Amino acid sequence: MTIANNLRSVRQQIAKAAVASPHQQQVKLLAVSKTKPAELIRDAYEAGQTEFGENYLQEAIDKQQSLQDLPLIWHFIGPIQSNKTKPIAQHFDWVHSVDRLKIATRLNEARAETAASPLNICLQVNISSEASKSGVSLNELADLANATSRLPYLSLRGLMTIPAPTNDHAEQRANFARLFNALHKLQRQLPTQPLDTLSMGMSNDLEAAILEGATYVRVGTAIFGARSQ
Repeated sequence: MTIANNLRSVRQQIAKAAVASPHQQQVKLLAVSKTKPAELIRDAYEAGQTEFGENYLQEAIDKQQSLQDLPLIWHFIGPIQSNKTKPIAQHFDWVHSVDRLKIATRLNEARAETAASPLNICLQVNISSEASKSGVSLNELADLANATSRLPYLSLRGLMTIPAPTNDHAEQRANFARLFNALHKLQRQLPTQPLDTLSMGMSNDLEAAILEGATYVRVGTAIFGARSQ
């Protein structure tokens, strides 16, 4: 199977779920390209994919330099260390994994130095309350969103989550529904913010995510094959 065929298959799966979704939202595909070489990203671009998600900073920057002739949109989706905020703010269009005010503040300061447009961000929510997983709790989400919304070089676009893995479709939908409800609560509290994005759903649960309102699904293996170690 070629990357073009893989992308076609994933897009068909997304389209089918979107038609069935009661929210009738537009769903974008974020191709997760971590550990994959620039050549495969170029192949995906030639098949119509323009948005790519990366977890590892230096690897991503190297690929961006190799692909600077292409009009790609880069999303940082991995955990963020404080000492990495400046290059992340300088090299990415989106950050999906902001989970504390310290990181948001540092991203804002670094983005200001670039004189670029505001950085699109999502707040990562630990929707399953897993001790081992990054993300703000639902109880603390409003305070973080309020504080982040006042940072002028960030554009608070929405929420992201990676729920605890399960094959139970009903449980998958329940977790994503909680994030959908959290976003709509924030929309009422912060009416001046865009807040139009739900980054949720991966290869094994994207159907449930789309049924519950996902606007970005993050898919890697189904497009590029198994990840290299």
